[in-house]
Amino acid sequence: MPLAICPKGPALVRVRIWGVIITTIVCFAIVGSLAWHFSNLDDSRRRLNEGAASSDSRGPGGREDVDLIWRTLPWNNPLGAPRPLPTQGTKPLPAVQFKFGPETDNDKNARLRRRDSVKKAFGRCWNSYRDRAWLHDELEPVSGGSKDTFGGWAATLVDALDTLWIMGMHDEFNEAVGAVDKHVSFATSSSGDVISLFETNIRYLGGLLSAYDLSADDRLRKKATDAGDMILKAFDTPNHMPIGRWNIKEAAENKNNTAPDETSLAEIGTMVLELTRLSLITGDARYHDVTQHISDLLDDSQMTTKIPGLWSVSVDPSAARFDTGSGYSMGGGADSAYEYFPKMMALLNNLDPMYERLYKRSIAATQEHLVYRPMVPGDADILMTGVASSRDAPKGKPTLTAVTEHLTCFAGGMYALGGRLTSNDSDVDIARRLTDGCVWAYNATKSGVMAERLVGVPCENKARCSWNETVWREAVGDDVADVDLPPKGIAKLKSKQYILRPEAIESVFIMYRVTGDKEWQEKAWTMWQAVDGLTKTDLANSAVDNVDSDEAKKEDSMESFWLAETLKYFYLVFSEPTLISLDEWVLNTEAHPFMRLGTKL
Repeated sequence: MPLAICPKGPALVRVRIWGVIITTIVCFAIVGSLAWHFSNLDDSRRRLNEGAASSDSRGPGGREDVDLIWRTLPWNNPLGAPRPLPTQGTKPLPAVQFKFGPETDNDKNARLRRRDSVKKAFGRCWNSYRDRAWLHDELEPVSGGSKDTFGGWAATLVDALDTLWIMGMHDEFNEAVGAVDKHVSFATSSSGDVISLFETNIRYLGGLLSAYDLSADDRLRKKATDAGDMILKAFDTPNHMPIGRWNIKEAAENKNNTAPDETSLAEIGTMVLELTRLSLITGDARYHDVTQHISDLLDDSQMTTKIPGLWSVSVDPSAARFDTGSGYSMGGGADSAYEYFPKMMALLNNLDPMYERLYKRSIAATQEHLVYRPMVPGDADILMTGVASSRDAPKGKPTLTAVTEHLTCFAGGMYALGGRLTSNDSDVDIARRLTDGCVWAYNATKSGVMAERLVGVPCENKARCSWNETVWREAVGDDVADVDLPPKGIAKLKSKQYILRPEAIESVFIMYRVTGDKEWQEKAWTMWQAVDGLTKTDLANSAVDNVDSDEAKKEDSMESFWLAETLKYFYLVFSEPTLISLDEWVLNTEAHPFMRLGTKL
């Protein structure tokens, strides 16, 4: 640099003074900026902590997700510190599945042809949904329209994710996951302000967790956490009992909520499997803790109800009372609460002995008060479940009404799974008879498909029961014309619908995997041909109004469980037994497989 421009003497002093002044100003600016930054960071963290009820609000991978409203809302009734997940078990669980050996080429080829028939039907339904109802909850399989019935979060898409993966449709799976990641948000509902917490839990959270367990795609873990955080907020009540019919618009405005004074047992008892799996995946114990609280209350009250071992279908969450009704059943409103006891045993590898206790007590009471042997032509050795009532019962003994629902057909699978997990062959035998009862109900109608609800003719003796046509005719009633008679062995078809339900094939699948008896595959194939023949439309498959008619009307409805459950179970019956082994996976009530604790794939 030329010397002429270098400052000297007084000029140099003035430059140094100005340098000090400028440096000081810059330093103050930096300090002020940092102070503002950390002040706002502290405030942001405080709001996050309030939104998580003083618990960790971090999302998947430890990232602070503040984009979902349910993670930023303060709680009106903050949760305490959650109990940790159980880490020590009582004993290892026995194997569930039969040890299958090699099969002949003929058996394998026949099995694969049947499996591919089911997969082809799934592909038709999926493509029609994709083309005509994409991102909506349901396809209307007759008209080709769409509707939103469960929050508007693309129920069929989310519910079918794991079926796509299981059937090897990975291109379709990846497209679907991208759509879920981009378009599905649990911040609001597009199908109304009130949602069913039960359906949201089993279809959305269950579907996302299962798809994550199968694929390890982290987008699904984040989306499952979004759904779980929304569900968690429904527990923000004074006694932390959840709100089954939940107004999420009011919840988003953080209005004070109280659990209702009446709901069904299933709505509060069918949360623990999904939320516990979410805790295991994320390491956040809050999800398990809020539902474990309900299990604790069920355990405490189980032997003090009007029918010890069972809880009434109607319960009062606001007072945490689980015996407020007089009806007891394995049907709608109660079913999956009982189903989850052996499934929690499997999920946690029996780390919490409470679930084995809950299962054994409820099964003993079910056998005594709900299970009956129906009188049928040919004297088949089958069982069904009915409804018990404590109202006006003589000498305190419950009365049984032989009302059997398609929904109750899950009971055979529950007995089979529980029997294997507890090494109880008697339970597995009862499972066989219950499952055969539903198979019989399929074969009894003109279509070969079981009705939604029927009334059986119970035998007085479960061990010996001979067909008596006079007794059956008396049960039907003299006012029923011969042309309107129900199938022999059925007193009345209370609801003749078939809405694509999965419960019967679910139990057939579990019985096959538990026993290895190929007769269950034959029964499944007969059922599949009847179901597809009755319900197939030009686009997909539809619910029908009458299974005992030659002219059944299709009702333009295809609930998401058709793709999530019914077709999945039919497919798995004809798949290799290693695919979703029951020794490695446990399926929720929507047929979403969760990885059992300790499984290494």
